[in-house]
Amino acid sequence: MFTQHSSGRSQRSRRASGEKNTDDPTTNKSSTQCTVMCMYQTKIAGLCRIVTVLWCKNLISVSVNISVENPGDENPYNCKIDLKPWVFWSKKGFKSFTVGGKRVDVYWDFRSAKFSLSPEPIGDYYVALVSDEEVVLLLGECKNEAYKRTKSKPSSIEAVLMCKKENVLGKKCFCTRAKFDEKEKDYDIVVENSISGPREPEMWISIDGIVLIHVKNLQWKFRGNQTVLVKKTPVQVFWDVHDWLFSSNGLGHGIFLFKPGAQEYVSDLEKEGSSRSCDGDGDGDGDGESNRSGKFSTQSRSTSPDFCLYLYAWKLG
Repeated sequence: MFTQHSSGRSQRSRRASGEKNTDDPTTNKSSTQCTVMCMYQTKIAGLCRIVTVLWCKNLISVSVNISVENPGDENPYNCKIDLKPWVFWSKKGFKSFTVGGKRVDVYWDFRSAKFSLSPEPIGDYYVALVSDEEVVLLLGECKNEAYKRTKSKPSSIEAVLMCKKENVLGKKCFCTRAKFDEKEKDYDIVVENSISGPREPEMWISIDGIVLIHVKNLQWKFRGNQTVLVKKTPVQVFWDVHDWLFSSNGLGHGIFLFKPGAQEYVSDLEKEGSSRSCDGDGDGDGDGESNRSGKFSTQSRSTSPDFCLYLYAWKLG
């Protein structure tokens, strides 16, 4: 969807960045679930592998599925945890599975976990993957409890979050959270729109309550890009909300990409681009249509240069 802004990516980088796949549950409209998919790179069974963590939420339960890449084979190694509301179901548990002929242990504790509208907990929990007596992937804030229970040391190679994809259902407001720098906290990201009514369609994108992008005349600027500053970290923002405005049944999804790193636009005629910080002035209108004839190059300044956040915003009415 955003291929006009980048080129020359390898197959592996496309997998890491989470490009759209028709079999991907985070982009499947037939699914009524809210989903969050995170892709990490870590060392398991002697190899650097991609670990995909998929959180799903329906009316009665939450589940987390952990898939570990199996190089040379399309079938990954899987481990699923169901967080069911039944009284007799234990929110603390342990499972084992085999990766590359070696045992991998999964420990979890959701007894005090806090949830919001997202299927991914926002605090007071942990999920730990242990391989070769090392915690190769640790999710959640309860790290001390995880190390104590697993009796394992931190991995010599720290896991890196490469991509996050979230499927959000809503009408006018879509919310998610992301960390643009490993040293920083999670930021609240909100996309709001005003499409119906007598006024021209508009869209606002805010981070931690500050509106950084305001797109007027959305019917003409339904695709675009802009670079904003979040605590001095440049973040590229791309959007495509064509289906919000022009889908035949009035429903559809918008796609938003947030990628830390500076962006440089080069044109045969001139350099264009827009940048706005949290303290900046102006309306921050974005217009990606004029950018299609040029080329983009990314100069990353983030501690996680490969990280991308994809937000799939499904508009229900």
